[in-house]
Formats: sequence, C-alpha cells, structure tokens
Amino acid sequence: MQFGIFTVGDVTTDPTNGSTPTEHQRIKNILTIAQKVEEVGMDVFALGEHHNPPFIPSSPTTMLGYIAAKTEKLLLSTATTLITTNDPVKIAEDYAMLQHVADGRVDLMMGRGNTGPVYPWFGKDIREGIPLAIENYALLQRLWKEDVVDWSGKFRTPLQGFTSTPRPLDGVAPFVWHGSIRTPEIAEQAAFYGDGFFANNIFWPKEHYMRLIGYYRQRFEHYGHGTASQAIVGLGGQAFMRKNSQDAVNEFRPYFDNAPVYGHGPTLEEFAEQTPLTVGSPQQVIDRYASMREYFGDYQRQLFLMDHAGLPLTTVLEQIDILGEEVVPVLRKEFAKNRPADVPAGPTHESLVAARDASLLAADLIKAEVK
Repeated sequence: MQFGIFTVGDVTTDPTNGSTPTEHQRIKNILTIAQKVEEVGMDVFALGEHHNPPFIPSSPTTMLGYIAAKTEKLLLSTATTLITTNDPVKIAEDYAMLQHVADGRVDLMMGRGNTGPVYPWFGKDIREGIPLAIENYALLQRLWKEDVVDWSGKFRTPLQGFTSTPRPLDGVAPFVWHGSIRTPEIAEQAAFYGDGFFANNIFWPKEHYMRLIGYYRQRFEHYGHGTASQAIVGLGGQAFMRKNSQDAVNEFRPYFDNAPVYGHGPTLEEFAEQTPLTVGSPQQVIDRYASMREYFGDYQRQLFLMDHAGLPLTTVLEQIDILGEEVVPVLRKEFAKNRPADVPAGPTHESLVAARDASLLAADLIKAEVK
C-alpha cells in the first residue's frame, strides 16, 4: 500500500491574517513539502498540472525533476497530466526524460483538467474532451511501446517513421493512472489498457465512487488483466488534525469556509459527513481511512490533499509530520491485515520491469516447449 501527498498548487489568501504568498513562495513551498513527504516515510508525492489562476503548477516535470534530485526513494507522480490539451509526443518525451532523471521513480495520472477554458488556450475544443483523451492516450501508448511509429488520427498531424526520445527507462514506460471523478468512459479506458484508476473522491459521497470503481474493476476483469479484486485503484483524501479534535475544527474552519474549491458552500460538518474530509484527532483519521476498503475493496494508493486553502507552510509541515508519524504507520498495518495474497502492491518501476521480464521468460519457455 502506497501513501502520499498530492497538491493542486493553489495560491490562496490565508483568511486568518490576509496574507497571500507570491507565486515564487508557493512554488518553493511545494518543493519543501515534497521533501518533507519523504522525510516522514511516505511513498508518493503527486503534483497537479494547471494553467489557470489561482493554480501555479503549469510545468510539473520541471518541479518533479528538482524534487527527484533532492530525494532518494520518493515516488514522483502527477495529480493531473492533461491528456486532452497536451501533445502526446511531448508527454511521451517529457515523462520518459523525467523517468531517466529520477531513476524510474516516476508515474503519472492522466486527466482532463479542472477548467473548461483550458481547451481553447491550447487550440482544442472542450466538446471533444472524451475523444481527445481516448485518441491522445492511444498514441502515447504506441510512442512508448514502439521504437518507430507511423500514425494518423483526427486531432493532430500524422507521424511518419517517428521515434520518441529518450526511450523509456529499461524499455518499460512509466505506470499510468487515469484520474476521474465522474466519467465512466475514463474508467473504461483505464480498464482496457490494464492501467490504474484513481478516484479523487474528495467532493462527492462514497456511493458515487463505489459505482465508478466497481465499474472499473468489472471491466478490468472483462479485458483479461486479472480478477476484479486485482485491479489497481487509488483514492484521494483530505485531513486536518490536532490532538484535540475540537481544536482541529476551530483552526481549520476559516480555511474551509474560504477555500477556492469548496468554500462558501456546504458547512464543514456537512462536507465532512458526505466526503472523506476528516477534521479531528489522528485517531479519527485512522478510523475513517481504515474503513475505506469496506467500500472500495483492497486498493494500492492513498493520497492526501494537505496544502490547500491558504494554510501556511508551517502548518502544512506539521500536518505531514502527524500524518507520517502517527497515522500512516497504523494504516499500513490495518490495510495489511487479511489482504489477499493475489492483490498486487502499488506499482513501481521495479515491479513493472520484473513483470515484463517474467512475461518474456514465460513466452520463451512456451516457444521452447513447442520446438
């Protein structure tokens, strides 16, 4: 089971004192947060890709490349890579390069972004969002798997005898998650390729995501990648903790009430009841998240959003300390209990290389038997 932090990279005014970080400060803070994630023993740091204020991570590979140089074990991911508005050729090359720089500690999450206007900014039509996601990803797969690609499609110029460089590290492309909060076509896409499905279930009730993840698991099995229980699932989460639960509520409430994503809507209590947001003691967070597999099955990755809504850096680092030292070690043990042996662990470059080698060996043995 992999645990980590994801960030959307919002630049938000602190409602308790009116201070707003500069873009430079926010970028540097995110780099500090990522290093803290490794320091406290968590596994993954994921960074969004956004091109609209108040969000600043417009170039995730630049930031993740820096983080790779400052860490040793941390698995680096994206919380969104815009498969619809980025050129698949550029994605193929950028993330293969990052994979080499980070010695394989890279995967990425495909998504369609958080705002409609991003489409025309990059010369695309939002009405083609799903077809763009499907066609672009099909091309990306070929660019990583085939040394020379001839290709033509609807949304970009054809390719003739094209080789994406550098080639993926060890001949194995980065693992891909497909992120969605509502779209069954994306769950279908993840299942078709045998990729991971990440349900960022921080906005809606669990019943919605139970249906979406259940559909993905069913289709994963349908396409012959394994049983439904072996499908690769990730979940989002949110928490704010203090030793005394009421202190946590009192401290976090002004940030929640003014957050750019969900502020000025449901109350904190209403939102916490309907979503995984847990504001209280570390034990309350443990209890809430240990119950997730009752609804979603055994899964591989749990990421938490901690650095949003104007929370100051010192507070975020304190929260990561609590999460890494008091919560995650307990959750690791809880999720390991009665976990079926055939449920795979969270994907890594090493596990993907081992799976590829095992598949090649099996194919060679079959050929030898036929001869």
